[in-house]
Amino acid sequence: MEILKKAEVYFQSNLPFVLFVEPNRNQLNAYFQKDDILHEFENQKGFVFVSFNGLSKVVLPKENSDYFEEEIDFNFNFKSESIQIPTSDKEKKHFESLVNHSVQAIKSGDFEKLVVSRKIDFSDEIDVFKTYQNLIKTYPTAFRYLFFHPKVGIWMGATPEQLIKIEANHFETVALAGTQLFSENLKWTSKEIQEQQFVTDYIVSNCENMASNIEVSEPFTVQAGKLAHIKTKISGTISKENVTVLISKLHPTPAVCGLPKEKAKEFILKNEKYDRKYYAGFLGEWNVNETTNLFVNLRCMEIGTINSIYVGCGITKDSIAEKEYIETQNKSETIKNVLITKE
Repeated sequence: MEILKKAEVYFQSNLPFVLFVEPNRNQLNAYFQKDDILHEFENQKGFVFVSFNGLSKVVLPKENSDYFEEEIDFNFNFKSESIQIPTSDKEKKHFESLVNHSVQAIKSGDFEKLVVSRKIDFSDEIDVFKTYQNLIKTYPTAFRYLFFHPKVGIWMGATPEQLIKIEANHFETVALAGTQLFSENLKWTSKEIQEQQFVTDYIVSNCENMASNIEVSEPFTVQAGKLAHIKTKISGTISKENVTVLISKLHPTPAVCGLPKEKAKEFILKNEKYDRKYYAGFLGEWNVNETTNLFVNLRCMEIGTINSIYVGCGITKDSIAEKEYIETQNKSETIKNVLITKE
């Protein structure tokens, strides 16, 4: 694919680019920025990459980038090495302690829900472009991206969660939460149903203050790789002047943060003991051809001398620490399953 060849040249030249494939599409899209300037996002048209805490807002501006698209050629068969990343007892104990602390904070009435996370570090040298092709092929229903900026680093992911899509004055968003390994006879627990309902209620209440003609679907099960989630679709009509306000209300959603939002965010920043960076932030096209299409940055990794896979889970009063740890292990397989190391 010509876009991949161009991306490799840009990568070697330390120039910013992003490659992305929308869910259920076979078209590879790319922005290649014409210089290495770090452009701060201020509503410019282009591809945005925003951190969890909202302090870093990067954009590859449309007016300063070349845009390309091409059909994906799936005529490749790269075999993943199934990299073995040793489980650290210290990390496991820290995360389970964090879950227990979260449960106590919820039971004491401080929170309705919290979402806590961890990162899994390993030092294998990753073949970025072969791994990305594997990712595209393996997760057809996800938003699959590869983002590089010399002043930010290189990130890759296959996220199942849309933050919002806006075309003209029509918007669509989703409430996605609850996680199990997918099976045909899957049954959701009351904990998982409650966790997802929190997200739905939060999004709907914020949309009601900004939009009209709101429609909310019944919850349904969706498959994301080997995992399953509960999903609700929410749509409506919104005026242009309310778009940025609504997005600031939605991000970070209770699916990646908790409720109440600002208090949960403070709890996370204080207790996780690491920097989420762009994990659980958002990314996507902003106001390109009258469309804004943004996704939550989940099932992702940061690639470098040390690679980091980022994973998290929603905590309610019924959460069990060991089960939540296992859930993060299951989520990490999304990335682990497609990794290819350099020869």
